[in-house]
Amino acid sequence: MTHEAGWYPDPSGRHEHRYWDGTRWTEDVASGGRQGTDPDLTAAPPPTVNRPTEKIVRDVAKAGATGAGRGGGTVFTEPVLVVNQKAKLIEVNNEYAIYDADGRQIGAVREVGQSKLKKAARMLTSYDQFMTHKLQIVDMAGSVLLAVTRPAKVFKSRVEVVDGGGRPVGRVVQQNVIGKIRFALEAGDRAVGSINAENWRAWNFSIRDHADAEVARITKTWEGLAKTMFTTADNYVVQIHRPLEEPLRSLVVAAALSVDTALKQDKRGFG
Repeated sequence: MTHEAGWYPDPSGRHEHRYWDGTRWTEDVASGGRQGTDPDLTAAPPPTVNRPTEKIVRDVAKAGATGAGRGGGTVFTEPVLVVNQKAKLIEVNNEYAIYDADGRQIGAVREVGQSKLKKAARMLTSYDQFMTHKLQIVDMAGSVLLAVTRPAKVFKSRVEVVDGGGRPVGRVVQQNVIGKIRFALEAGDRAVGSINAENWRAWNFSIRDHADAEVARITKTWEGLAKTMFTTADNYVVQIHRPLEEPLRSLVVAAALSVDTALKQDKRGFG
């Protein structure tokens, strides 16, 4: 890492940020606006989901993504990403495993920086829908690839995206609250694409570039009545139709892996 000294996403995964002094990571950490120390620099293992390979392959087939081919084996180079949320009766931390089309886990999404008060709010109330949520997209070594923050909101969600070194990538901005939900993908002061729900329940999305051509698709897969009723787990397939340039590629990956948090916290869609 050759970045200037400053605060960056904590590679250990236990905190939101850790201080880089220009040459090494220090024990100084911060979460929820509060600073502290943590000398343990060991990266936390990525979340895993005990999901059989045959079910992942089945999900790919259900989404119509079986002919997409194979990529380079990473979150940024695979044309198909299968996202499985860890099944919990009560969701206190958002955790997802990311697989390729063959069922090999290539990354994960983990929530960071939650206080005890926020966890209690998630268990006992629905107030957490208005709170800030911070996620990290990590590889299988636990290294941060992207960090996304959904700031506290009332009606519309906004997701801020930075890369693993803390550099801004762009934003995913909700455009409406009534009808089919639409998000804009923005980098700097320009729109580079959009995410468009294909029905009012926001189960399936078409991701389009600035010229309104579809570049990716998100398809929710049905897991069965019992699991849907009694757990918080969601499963969906992301199909990226062609190699994308930056920052669109990172925004598409971040959007596809965080749209569930952006919508589900207000009890719409994917639920």
